[in-house]
Amino acid sequence: MKDELIKPQGLLKNANRRQFLRTGSLSVAAAGLIMVGCKDVEDMDPMPMNGVKLGSGDIGILNYAYALEQLEAAFYAAVIQGGYFANASAEEKTIMGDLEKHERAHREFFKAALGDAAIPGLEVDFSAINFGDRMSVLNAAKTFEDLGVAAYNGAGQFIQSVDYLLIAGKIVSVEARHAAAIRDLLNPGSADFAGDDLIDANGLERTLSFSEVLTAASTYVKTPIDFSQLPS
Repeated sequence: MKDELIKPQGLLKNANRRQFLRTGSLSVAAAGLIMVGCKDVEDMDPMPMNGVKLGSGDIGILNYAYALEQLEAAFYAAVIQGGYFANASAEEKTIMGDLEKHERAHREFFKAALGDAAIPGLEVDFSAINFGDRMSVLNAAKTFEDLGVAAYNGAGQFIQSVDYLLIAGKIVSVEARHAAAIRDLLNPGSADFAGDDLIDANGLERTLSFSEVLTAASTYVKTPIDFSQLPS
């Protein structure tokens, strides 16, 4: 893979992607200890048959984030078991390995923070992704990372707890680094790391509603998810 500089409007040298991804990740993981201690447990309705109910309020939003992190963690676990990873460059192996660790940490963080209020594990289906093909894997990673960033951006306005909002802000910053790194792998030396499909004319990132995100995720999540109690 070429080691070239991003154009002036770019973000970082390709060789620095690994450090870029690692910056701030430890602080997010440590912040989980704060969140576990302040969780506001609420009564949850019985789960629907063969599906999960996210719940309402902040707990519902945390379960929403947990569902997305389950999806991303499962995807990267499959990536590092696939043919693309086995034959990838050393740089890309390191990047994908870091992403897998980050998403696994995010998943376990939300599971611990939610405690008894956490939804169970979701059934995923990645049959549409060819894990032996670089472009199939990277394009899927782009989809998941862009979706995750837009999901956190859209949910932030509804979070009531200042502690939860702070954590969400830390995690979305890491997810945004993931998205930028994947986009740079797909199109090195370009401005795609913060493309016009993500950033509007005012410099603000795209946001998506709960419905938009879960509809997009349903391509890969087979477990029915009831999000009817989330704010709209």
